[in-house]
Amino acid sequence: MGDPAWLSYDELRVFRAFNRASRALMAQVERDMQHDIGLPYTYIEVLWRLRRAPGRALRMSDLADATESKASRITHAVGRLEAAGLVRREVSLEDRRGWLAILTDEGMQTAEHAAPCFAESVRRHFLNVLPPLMRDQLTNIGEMLLIHVNAAAPVDADSGS
Repeated sequence: MGDPAWLSYDELRVFRAFNRASRALMAQVERDMQHDIGLPYTYIEVLWRLRRAPGRALRMSDLADATESKASRITHAVGRLEAAGLVRREVSLEDRRGWLAILTDEGMQTAEHAAPCFAESVRRHFLNVLPPLMRDQLTNIGEMLLIHVNAAAPVDADSGS
């Protein structure tokens, strides 16, 4: 069977196929978003999160959590989006120490323009490649992995979760 400290050939093959496919897919979606919208996918995700938020605004820390990003990355992304006129920042009236990222009207238009481009990219490079049974299996696999990984994640003492 081999050394239990190492993955077997089959184990490594499964992991590499999943890892390489998910990275290649996201790289393609990223290229498509850059080409079609002129923004990286991560910036578009920020716009989408703000679009769905009450008042089209989120605290910067909540935006970082929602996008699973570090605070410094969100600060950089929001700064770039602000320079492009898609987002503005304001001090939170509830807590003067916190900042809000607020989607502008131009940001809303960009978010809405990006949605069909994203959908086309996902369909072309992912969904249309898989028959319905494989899509169902992949959904089940993804949901099971998320349940496991989220249950295994360490609890952040500062967040209270």
